[in-house]
Amino acid sequence: MLSKLANNPGLKWAVMGAIAFFSFTLLLTLHRHFTFYSSYDQGIFNQVFWNSLHGRFFQSSLSSQLSTNVIHSGEVAAVDYHRLGQHFTPALLLWLPIYAVFPYPATLIVLQVTLVTAGGLVLYALAKCYLKPPVAGIITVSFYSAIAILGPTMGNFHDICQMPLLVFGILLAMEKRRWWLFWLLGILLLMVREDSGITFFGIGFYLVLSKRYPRVGLAVCSLSFLYMIALTNLIMPLFSEDISKRFMLERFGQYAQGEEASTIEIIWGMVSNPWRLLRELFTPFFGTLKYLLGQWLPLAFIPAVAPAAWIIAGFPLLKLFLGKGDSVLVITIRYAMSVVPGIFYGTILWWAGQGFNNFTQKIETLKPRKLTPSFRRFWVFCIIVSLILTLVDTTNRTLYFIIPDSFQPWVYVSLPEQWQQTKEINSLLAKIPPDASVSATTYLIPHLSGRREIIRLPALELRNDEGKIIKVEYAIADLWQLKEYQVAFSDEGERLKEITALINQVINDNEYGILSLKNGIILLRKGAANHPRSLEDWLAFEKQIIQLK
Repeated sequence: MLSKLANNPGLKWAVMGAIAFFSFTLLLTLHRHFTFYSSYDQGIFNQVFWNSLHGRFFQSSLSSQLSTNVIHSGEVAAVDYHRLGQHFTPALLLWLPIYAVFPYPATLIVLQVTLVTAGGLVLYALAKCYLKPPVAGIITVSFYSAIAILGPTMGNFHDICQMPLLVFGILLAMEKRRWWLFWLLGILLLMVREDSGITFFGIGFYLVLSKRYPRVGLAVCSLSFLYMIALTNLIMPLFSEDISKRFMLERFGQYAQGEEASTIEIIWGMVSNPWRLLRELFTPFFGTLKYLLGQWLPLAFIPAVAPAAWIIAGFPLLKLFLGKGDSVLVITIRYAMSVVPGIFYGTILWWAGQGFNNFTQKIETLKPRKLTPSFRRFWVFCIIVSLILTLVDTTNRTLYFIIPDSFQPWVYVSLPEQWQQTKEINSLLAKIPPDASVSATTYLIPHLSGRREIIRLPALELRNDEGKIIKVEYAIADLWQLKEYQVAFSDEGERLKEITALINQVINDNEYGILSLKNGIILLRKGAANHPRSLEDWLAFEKQIIQLK
């Protein structure tokens, strides 16, 4: 193996890139998690896996708290809520045997890093179909250095982390004409999310336009479109009304009228109002341009002139550009990862000689482009810039101990400071029984999510398996973290204010008692008496909060 690497510099760079990516991201994301910076989505997925392991497939009280029933109708979260009504993700069951052996939130972090790393190695094999090892190797390194890969991988676990591996596998199976594997992986891709069919549709559209396999392409387009329409209009509504009353309106409500909309109604709203469609597509102009440049950067901007990249990645891009919300154009969060496979495959074909002028010509007959020393240096420069831009981004707070979350006003938490907080938090978490119902602040939720009954503060009520509305037995809040960040982030300040008022209310009503307060981390129990010293500490801590307002 070592001699093979020594004689093949492209393979050597691909393997070294994979090892560096795996080691770097795994170390940082595990540190992020164990120092209490993984957040709500990590808790949702862990609870989904935990419930599925116990036969309650895809149920989650944490997902229920985000449902339209809770947000819009004012109901309490329910433990038997099926998350499939929000996101249809049956492909997660593939990894349930692994979780069964290691039933911990950190398992999902290792799984995510492993899946993305494996995707890069399949990308190398895909690039080798047409390119020499050195070019295939640098494309693989570009993948591991991409903002849209590194950023989402260093955040919470998410279902889209499966897509690079599956899409590159589909394209490799197509190149090798292993059609049974092509369709198997295609079906698995459709099972990743309700919108992953958009990427599969892009592959089919490419196969039709390029005239490589037009019949297969038509079949892929038909299957993807009909599957997404049937899924979002017939199957997902069986679990909840979230797809029509929340998600469609939150992302594409500008194309609909009324308080709910189906995917068919959204599509008709787009088609029937082309001027609005064009306006949404190109606005905000500089935000859209910045997003594209960020996607193209690790590949030295080659995707901008690669026709296959525009065709395959164009459909996931359309979904983002036509939507609304602050997250659609953030390249460091999970949605950006769905765009990556099409961009990289299009780049491979460009280096193989494909362009707009010979797009329908057989790729085997094209003359591969040469990688000149000067362009190689520029490419390496782009990779370095991509890495730097990813590392200085604070979206996931993975490098919180190096990069301040805010410079003006100054918000920075050092490693010794957070490690001390971690010690105190763990000592209080240990006092909560593993089967007790609990409400917690955002960054504590992942560590408590392997249970049936859990919600986020300031909520204290949920509906249990008997259908009764109960108040949780325990409540725990990291108020120190909220206090540190509220000077720069208004959302943190609002939560601090809201939770502080709640604590005062429940202890004054003798509904909950303070069991312990350490460094701003407070643990309460229903029906318990206040610990005298902890109550004094709470009153003193509350004065600090009031002085900061």
